[in-house]
Amino acid sequence: MSTNRYSEIDEVIAYIHENIYEPMPLSRLAGYAGYSNFHFTRIFKEKTGLSPLYYASSHRLQKAKDLLLQTQLSIRDIALEIGQQSLGTFTSRFTERVGVTPSEFRNSAQQADVQLRSLQELKHWSTLTLPSEQPDTVQGTIHAEVPFEGVILIGLFARPIPEGLPLYGTLVSSLGHFSLTGVKPGTYYLLATSVAWGTAAKDFLLPHKTLRTRSKEPVIVTPYYGASHQQVMLYAPRPDDPPILISLPLLMNNFMKRVANAGSNQA
Repeated sequence: MSTNRYSEIDEVIAYIHENIYEPMPLSRLAGYAGYSNFHFTRIFKEKTGLSPLYYASSHRLQKAKDLLLQTQLSIRDIALEIGQQSLGTFTSRFTERVGVTPSEFRNSAQQADVQLRSLQELKHWSTLTLPSEQPDTVQGTIHAEVPFEGVILIGLFARPIPEGLPLYGTLVSSLGHFSLTGVKPGTYYLLATSVAWGTAAKDFLLPHKTLRTRSKEPVIVTPYYGASHQQVMLYAPRPDDPPILISLPLLMNNFMKRVANAGSNQA
């Protein structure tokens, strides 16, 4: 898709970022672009993969993550700041889409730093990413637009946005092969991000600048033939990318538990 196509949608995306604390009814966003609600929603979703209102709500939750780590505001005040009148509703939505409660997220920086160091010291990564000929495996090759050394978090999601736990996911320690096993037939979106070794905890708790990728087209897994080999290119963030809502330390912790369980089973 040409980067110049639907340039007016880029202007709406910039408007959303600049006015993230303001009410954003669909009619206002569509009017800003000069389209009817229906036509605007269709082309916005074609460009970003998400509806305009879901995209805006995702960035409000990202702003909540920023406020939790960068201010001393109470969780209730942060909820109000992003337009959530109910603390209970805010907590439920945050937990569902980030994977941890707001208070757990706020207190996770020290643990996150330890997890990244533990991953860097981990041995035998390759045993978890071996190529497979089974049809329930989604595998491929990860590349990057710039040199990179660190951990790559990759998964299959129900929507084209990295939120909640991936339906299937793993971590790999370098560019190259990845493999997701036990994948049931269905339609998924492949998303990935990366954390360079030595990254400060706050910079991957709030992954605004990490290399990432998102599949424009869904990955379709069929019962007998699986899915095609995926070529994944990690790139620098783009304005129309959805925010990375899922807590990366949560994914790291789940992966380390999986490694520990695999080791105990082999003992």
